[in-house]
Amino acid sequence: MAGRPRLDDAPERLVRAAVGLLAEQGPSAIKARTVASASGLSTMVVYGHFGGIPELMRAVADHGFRELGAAFAQVPVTDDPIADLFAMALTCRRVARENPHLYDLMFGLSTRATYRPLSDADLRLSGHSPAFRDAHVHITAACQRLVDSGRAERQEPEVIAAQLWSLVHGYITLELAEHFGEFEDPVVQVMLPMGVNFSVGLGDERERAEASHEAGARLYDSIVQGR
Repeated sequence: MAGRPRLDDAPERLVRAAVGLLAEQGPSAIKARTVASASGLSTMVVYGHFGGIPELMRAVADHGFRELGAAFAQVPVTDDPIADLFAMALTCRRVARENPHLYDLMFGLSTRATYRPLSDADLRLSGHSPAFRDAHVHITAACQRLVDSGRAERQEPEVIAAQLWSLVHGYITLELAEHFGEFEDPVVQVMLPMGVNFSVGLGDERERAEASHEAGARLYDSIVQGR
């Protein structure tokens, strides 16, 4: 029907347009009119496919988790699970720094601006969406390898993954909010030693944990250089 295009790729175009607006202008730019204009579609297409901006932003958050999962998948599985986990932690940091507003949206934060709120049900389920689970499984699998290696005391890998997720996410959130301005290199001075301490707390030897984190940093660098 004229004036109401129903293109098969419209949802993806709208999501990518919203991601771009978040990166360039922040959440204040996310309106049906601006997203439609950036995607070359009409506002009716926004409402027709998503129902409204809150629902579109849920799809944008899922897009962010799919991108994060794809980035995790680029980290090769080595014989050192701690190195693998630290490489994934650095990968998560890179993804967050590339689009901080998208990262905020993915994790329900509003440190840089505010969003039209999702429903309570959406907020409760945001950590259980298929897109989130598909990203998080990379962390859980590496934690399983860590437990199997004997370098961590025997416990459920899901528990270790949740603890590590909290640690990494907390660091990233503070860094994005510029709480580490006094450090010349917060990754080396804060993030890496924090990971070492976490590994030691799980049962690893300190020297071995330090070597693994240094190996993880090199692994991450090789991935970035190959992009």
